[in-house]
Amino acid sequence: MLYLDIPTVAELRELVGERADLCVSIYLPTTPLSREARADRIALQNATREVAAGALAEGADKRRVAALEELLLDLVEDEEFWRFQAHGLAVLATPDRLRTWRLPNRLARIVERSDRFHLKPMFRATTFPYEAFVLALSANGARLLEVPRDLPPVEVSVDGMPKDAQEATRRKSIDRRSHSGRLHGEEGKKVLLEIYCRRVDAAVRAFMAGREPPLVLAATAPLDAIYRSVASTPQLVAETIPTSPETASVQELAEAARAVLDRLYAGQIRAFHALFATRAGQHRATTDIATAARAATMGAVDRLMVDIDEVVPGTVDEETGAVTFTEPSGASYGVVDEIAGRVLLTGGRVLGVRRDDLPERASLAAILRYPLG
Repeated sequence: MLYLDIPTVAELRELVGERADLCVSIYLPTTPLSREARADRIALQNATREVAAGALAEGADKRRVAALEELLLDLVEDEEFWRFQAHGLAVLATPDRLRTWRLPNRLARIVERSDRFHLKPMFRATTFPYEAFVLALSANGARLLEVPRDLPPVEVSVDGMPKDAQEATRRKSIDRRSHSGRLHGEEGKKVLLEIYCRRVDAAVRAFMAGREPPLVLAATAPLDAIYRSVASTPQLVAETIPTSPETASVQELAEAARAVLDRLYAGQIRAFHALFATRAGQHRATTDIATAARAATMGAVDRLMVDIDEVVPGTVDEETGAVTFTEPSGASYGVVDEIAGRVLLTGGRVLGVRRDDLPERASLAAILRYPLG
């Protein structure tokens, strides 16, 4: 499995507001294969040297730079840390503290130094989870599979998961008439399957608590409809894998789940584009960075889509949102990144995507809560 540390929205909001004399943001593509991690460690070492040299050249306090460099090089030397990686690594550091996140998506190399952190690349992981869980459900049994992005799926243990419908309903057969004679025929069987599905859902919901990956149901009629009628697990997606878990292999279920995720994410992109087009006709959408910055500062952005790979250096006025574009330096930061942070702090949603997914292939696309005057 991939070793992931997906940031929560609460964590991102906290990071948005953090300020220090030296805030360093390093994003690197990495490999989950520990035997190939040496190149990733060298990449972080080179980024550390780049950051230290740049800070000293701009007159930063030598002791603070040394403290920052020591934290980063300690991470380079941490053998245990490099044994467990994913496809991308985020390192956020000040001279006083270092934090890391192992991310599922392959990142472009970004090394930023400012008085605040650069966070856009982490929005991708919160926008589109790259893993899922599959609930393989039949009357003869239920099991939960974890499906990482590109590693083999694994079955996970779920406390309280009933062995099958008979165990869940405490009956020798769900096809037999009950003692009272009330539960019989197809209607009686449906009631018993509902009891079974409630037991399964209760176990799965408890397991999924605090987890963000989508839950994909693999079941055939009528069990898929019965389960959905009683399910309360919020991560459950609308599309079902219409395959009997009794005949499909674990690998086949995983491949089907990844196809469901592809369609789910593509649908989210299409929905954003459709809403953007509608709001543009109402003067409530923009791809202009300056306009989006002003709107974000006013709390007027409802949804923002950003290109996670691009860095547009500059500053944004704290009061007015006026943008000044500059050359990269320790006194500047990513303007679009700053806009995204302000949207997050004012209750808006931020979607991190690649450039080709953005309307007009712009740096950002903002949907506003109301037209700007």
